[in-house]
Amino acid sequence: MVESKLKIMKKIFITLFFFGSLLLVSCDKEDTGNVSKVTNYPLITVLGDEVIFIPQGGSFVDPGAVATEGSKEIVYTTTVKGNYRDGSTLDTNIVDEYIISYTATNVDGFKASSSRKVIVYKTGNLDKSLEGVYTSTVIRGSAAPSAQYSDMEFVLIWKNSNGTYEMSDGFGGYYNIGRAYGVAYAGRPVIITANNISANDFSIPDFTNKGFGGNIVMSGLNVDPATKKISFTSTWDGSSNGTFKVTLTQVQL
Repeated sequence: MVESKLKIMKKIFITLFFFGSLLLVSCDKEDTGNVSKVTNYPLITVLGDEVIFIPQGGSFVDPGAVATEGSKEIVYTTTVKGNYRDGSTLDTNIVDEYIISYTATNVDGFKASSSRKVIVYKTGNLDKSLEGVYTSTVIRGSAAPSAQYSDMEFVLIWKNSNGTYEMSDGFGGYYNIGRAYGVAYAGRPVIITANNISANDFSIPDFTNKGFGGNIVMSGLNVDPATKKISFTSTWDGSSNGTFKVTLTQVQL
């Protein structure tokens, strides 16, 4: 009886060993299916500074980038976009925040991009001109401190050809920079008619933002040439907590 059980177990073991061997051979032959391939994704190194400031009317030479695929250098393309004035080329006569993007594609069609920011600016003395590059601190209504953003980079003010001033974001960068939602969520267009800068007498039509919509009213615009600060309040009807107290500090470039 014991011998019979041993014979049966031996047959089962041989059968399992046979099928196990077939499985191993089958897996070994079909492991890759002869379709494995290694691809080197493009790597782009931006040369020079990631943020460059150019005075209005100055000259600019793009430092460019280096694109590689593995150890081989490959070609890249360059595109330019003006964030606030919609330019597709970098014009140093036009104040704006320009984004230069460098894009490369490897042999398998995979793309990679890197970018730099170029800010064309003009700095006013805040006595006779509001122009400049500003950092921004924003407190939203009476919300908790987590709703405050400090020293955000950057809000721009430039002068239009008709003599008015324009600000890049009437929220002071709260959504665009602080929340990192992007330019579509900036409050604009902010058109400022300076009736008398020293008397803080300004006319500012209501404005909106493309991302959320709604109406925004700017009030209490105050310019302090001594401290190089501009402060104001923007009230937005698109939120129950839609009061934004903004302080801009002019960057001395």
